[in-house]
Amino acid sequence: MPTVAPLDIDGHVLAVEFLGDTPFFASAAGAIHRLDGGEKVTQAHQGMLTCIRDPHSDSLVSGGEDGKVLRIAADGGVTVLAEAPRKWIAQLAAGPQGTVAYAYGKSSFVRLADGSTREFTEERTVEGIAFAPKGLRIAVARYNGVSLHWVAMTAQPINLEWKGAHTGVTFSPDGQFVVTTMQENALHGWKMDTKPGAEARHMRMTGYPAKVKSLSWSNKGKWLASSGAPAAIVWPFQGKDGPMGKAPLELGTRANIMATSVKFHPVEDILAIGFIDGMILAVRIGDAKEALLRRPGKGAITSMSWSKSGKLLAFASEAGDCGVVDVSD
Repeated sequence: MPTVAPLDIDGHVLAVEFLGDTPFFASAAGAIHRLDGGEKVTQAHQGMLTCIRDPHSDSLVSGGEDGKVLRIAADGGVTVLAEAPRKWIAQLAAGPQGTVAYAYGKSSFVRLADGSTREFTEERTVEGIAFAPKGLRIAVARYNGVSLHWVAMTAQPINLEWKGAHTGVTFSPDGQFVVTTMQENALHGWKMDTKPGAEARHMRMTGYPAKVKSLSWSNKGKWLASSGAPAAIVWPFQGKDGPMGKAPLELGTRANIMATSVKFHPVEDILAIGFIDGMILAVRIGDAKEALLRRPGKGAITSMSWSKSGKLLAFASEAGDCGVVDVSD
């Protein structure tokens, strides 16, 4: 068994992310705890709803019940990026050059590096938001599909339609695919056709016993892992048609014990899988070989994050039962 450094935080922990080799744990109560030569706490929000790592800078971006969008630096310093009094900020994305997207109600907003903001409106409530890899577009998940908006141009959005409630959205690392989580137990995807006027092609990824709440792309984008079953369901995206007509891998299968969080290693094709009983497995894609990283504990695993080198895995649970696993051996 790898060594585990435990951390006990009061209440539900939404997310954990590494900045450098320092893990940051974001609690629903609004505090950010970091393990940096001891535990240090930054009070960020009056009730936190979401916290993500900005992949383009060494910082976190968070949204809360206080209507604030904050940037949290590696030293715990807090900068207010946006304020929308009496609104809940539950959808966030971070793009290149300091751009941040956030949403409330039927509007999504992109705040550019110079502080100016663009608003994009939908006919229905925004449920998820993501930047395309180069940051030129945002995808907005909503009822009956996804809207693709150009960040810096006034062009009409592209609408990717599929009936049902779409609750989250992600781009593949190469920007070729858009995938949504759905209110029903399914994912839906579109293959983006780059030819002018061409229709995006649909991909249905169904058969889950529960809602998919966690997604993770492998570092080169060949695989998309998902929760929502008593195993990690991993779809192949290495061909030009992605998972169309292909069966997914099922990794780390446990009888009737649901996978609640998935996170790919930053370098290797190795997947960390967190379960509803607090257990964590690492599974190698190539041969499905499993390694136990953590025995069952308190609360379902809500989030996991690898350090940049892939030698540390931090985890968080809905019961505040958190920690860091050293897998360098």
